[in-house]
Parts: sequence; C-alpha cells; structure tokens
Amino acid sequence: MIDFQLILSEIRQLRAELRTSQRRLLPVEAAAAYLGISPKTIRNGLGPKAAKPFPIRPVRVSGRVLFRKDDLDAFIDGLGAAE
Repeated sequence: MIDFQLILSEIRQLRAELRTSQRRLLPVEAAAAYLGISPKTIRNGLGPKAAKPFPIRPVRVSGRVLFRKDDLDAFIDGLGAAE
C-alpha cells in the first residue's frame, strides 16, 4: 500500500530545501529531484508522441529543456487538491 500523504510530505520537504536556491529555471535533473521522480520519467513524457505526456510544459532556452520553479510548485500544490 502506497502512503500518498508520506510521499507528498517528502516532496514538499524536498521542495522547501530547494527553495533556498535562487534559480527560477531548473534543468531536467533538478526538476526531477524537486518533484522526487526520475529524470527519465520527465524525458519520456516530453516527446511529441509520448504515450503519457508530462503535465508540466518546459521552457526551451538555447536547446536546453528547463522548467519554471513556479510551474513545479503549482503542480505539487495541485496534487493535494485531487483528493
């Protein structure tokens, strides 16, 4: 049995730790750490023909895939609302 409340609290704790950083745009690896998931999960959902598209749209800057920290926060906050 998966304890979703425990997972959400761990994600929120990780997010709080990363908030101390001043970066507003995070690369895939940092965004994955922020969300508590694998970078591969994000990359698999970014392709135009992805079977399960990643729910957060990235920003592409000079060929780099980046995520706005505000978008990640909004996504995490929305997870608790689905209950």
